[in-house]
Amino acid sequence: MTPDDVLGRFREYMVGPTRFATLMSCFELGIFDVLRERPDSTAVELGAAVGAKPDAVEQLLFLMVKEGFVAFDSDSRGYCLGALAGVAEADLGRARTYMNMIKVVALRQMFYLTESARTGTLVGLQELYGADGTLYQAVAEHDDLRQSWATLMDAVTARIDPWFFDTIDVPPGAQVLDLAGNTGLGAIHAYRHKASPGLRVTTFDLPPKEAECLANFEAHGVAEHCSFIGGDVFEGIPEGFDVVLIKHFLDMFDKDDVVRIVEGVAKSLHVGGQVHIMVPVYPENIEDSDNYNVDFFPAFFIGATMGQGGPQKLSTYTTWLEECGFEVTKAITKGSNDIPPDVIPVQAIISATKVA
Repeated sequence: MTPDDVLGRFREYMVGPTRFATLMSCFELGIFDVLRERPDSTAVELGAAVGAKPDAVEQLLFLMVKEGFVAFDSDSRGYCLGALAGVAEADLGRARTYMNMIKVVALRQMFYLTESARTGTLVGLQELYGADGTLYQAVAEHDDLRQSWATLMDAVTARIDPWFFDTIDVPPGAQVLDLAGNTGLGAIHAYRHKASPGLRVTTFDLPPKEAECLANFEAHGVAEHCSFIGGDVFEGIPEGFDVVLIKHFLDMFDKDDVVRIVEGVAKSLHVGGQVHIMVPVYPENIEDSDNYNVDFFPAFFIGATMGQGGPQKLSTYTTWLEECGFEVTKAITKGSNDIPPDVIPVQAIISATKVA
């Protein structure tokens, strides 16, 4: 790139936060909803409908017109949905779930990213909520964080789990441990996708998750086949399992902690047992513009969720597993054609067998 190219890219970064905020406000004010019901509304009519000054509405809509999301008729001074009119409600809902999580969980804390990187702690979480520790601890105490984060995570799990379970092998009658399985949705999916006589799936997570997890098993009719064990992965992982599942977890940690987790999994498994990992990954060529993981996750994990962590390349995870006594038997990345264009994470599945 030339110096002018670099400066032009800087400008894209500068206007990124304001673009996001403008789009989010148009959703939150209900401007798009009104235009869907009443096309050709003027700024005055829109302002009256959403409870905002027409001047402010018009200012927000300038960018929407520039992007083609909304169309403007200069003769009638009316607005209508442009390209947005062709987007399905389900797709808009998925995108808004991501946007809401970014606003509530990430954007405010990003102001403190530099301090978080220096200290290895979530400075923004402390400043905004008076909370020490990680996001995953804070969601138990703060409803706004929990609602925003959990809604997205449940949606992500529901969307990605069919691909995960179609890809991995679980022997009939296996004893399966869903590591850091939160409130049981992954265990429910595991049983439903891989059901066989004698199959049992155990969720392992922090003890406060137990009540909600067991209630979910009852509600989904799998209580006879699923169970819960409370504990901390860094204090010991239950042993005697044939299969361990690790989803949406390893990327939360730096190398030392990832290795500790994998070593704990090795102790948990019988020789010949399998671990199946689903994790977002960076492309082997980090300049690959089709993969947005590197655009999002470093700041998200360091500044908004853990104070550390972030995805790695698929080859890096493979090397770490082999160093911990596993033989990698499968390592695949989900194809970009199979990922909705508004979804950020590019996931990979790594399967490995304990050989020692």
